[in-house]
Amino acid sequence: MFIRKLGIDLGTANTLIFVPGQGIIINEPSVVAVSVRDNQVLAVGNEARAMVGRTPETIIAYKPMKDGVIADYRVTESMLRYFIRKATGKYSFFRPEVMISVPAGVTSTERRAVIEAALAAGAKAAYAVKEPVLAAIGAGIAINEPHGHMIVDIGGGTADVAVISLGGIVACTSVKVAGNKFDAAIADYVKKHYNLAIGERTAEDLKIGVGSALPIQNELSMEIKGRDLMTGLPRTYEIFTNEIVTAIAEELDEIIRTIKGVLHETPPELAADIMDKGIVISGGGALLRNIDELILQETGVPTYIADGALFCVAKGTGIALDHLDVYKRSIMSKK
Repeated sequence: MFIRKLGIDLGTANTLIFVPGQGIIINEPSVVAVSVRDNQVLAVGNEARAMVGRTPETIIAYKPMKDGVIADYRVTESMLRYFIRKATGKYSFFRPEVMISVPAGVTSTERRAVIEAALAAGAKAAYAVKEPVLAAIGAGIAINEPHGHMIVDIGGGTADVAVISLGGIVACTSVKVAGNKFDAAIADYVKKHYNLAIGERTAEDLKIGVGSALPIQNELSMEIKGRDLMTGLPRTYEIFTNEIVTAIAEELDEIIRTIKGVLHETPPELAADIMDKGIVISGGGALLRNIDELILQETGVPTYIADGALFCVAKGTGIALDHLDVYKRSIMSKK
C-alpha cells in the first residue's frame, strides 16, 4: 500500500506517526545515538533510547528536540528521514505530504526549520500546525464552530494552553514546563532528600508509577535504585506518592498560572463557552493522576481528560491532512 500522507507529532520526548485510514503506525522516543568520532547517526528511536546513560565515551545518545523545537538541525533531519522511511517503506517511490506539529509559541524561524527538515528528509510538501489546534482536532472538538474551546496540551518539552474558536487560536501561551521538567524536579528531590543520584528514566518511571498532582490518602510507593552520593555505592530506597506531589508542585504551579493567564485574556463570550464546555487536557501530562482535579480546584472550570490523550496531536495531524479544505484556516504554514 502506497502511503501518500503522513501526520507527524514531532515531540521532545516521543515521535508519533499517523497515517490516515491506518492510525498510529510508529510511536518511538525522539532519541538519536551519534558517534563522536565521525559524527554519524548510529541509532534512532527505541534502539537509541536503550543506549541513554549506558554509552561509552565514543557514543552520545541524546534528544535533538529541546522544548518542542529543533536544537540540532542535522540530527533532527536524520531522525525524520528514519521515521519517514520506516513509515513509507524503504523502496517507496512516492514522496509523502507531511503535516508536523509545532508548539504554540514557536517563532517563524523555528517553524521554517521544521518544514525544511521535513522536506530535506524526503517529504513532497510539509505543513507546520500549532499543537493545540491539532490536539483539539484529535480530541474530537469541533474547532470550526463559533464557540470557545480551551485545550491544555502537556507534552514532554512544552505545555500549550489555547482558546480556539472558528478554526483559529484566540488566546494562547506556551511554557517550557512539561514532562521533562517534572522528571528533572523528581530527580532533584531524590538527590536533595535521599542523597541519591538517579537517571532521567528512573525519574520518569517514578512519575508514571506513583506520581500525582494532588496529595492522596492511600499513597502508592515504588522502590528505586540509584547511586549514593556519600559512598558512591548503589542503594535502594522506597519513594511515596506525596513526595512526588511535593517534588513537582512548582512546575504544576507554573502550568496553572499559564492557564489562568490565558483565561484572563479570553473574551467574555468565549469564557462563558469554556465554563459550559470545560477545559480539555491532552498530551502525556494529562496522564498524571489528579491533574484534572487540580485544574478544577485552581480555576473553578470543569476539566476533562481527552480520550487517548497521549495520541491527540498525532490523530489531529491525520484528520487535518485528510480534510485540508476544512482545516485550511488552521494551517499555519506551507512550503
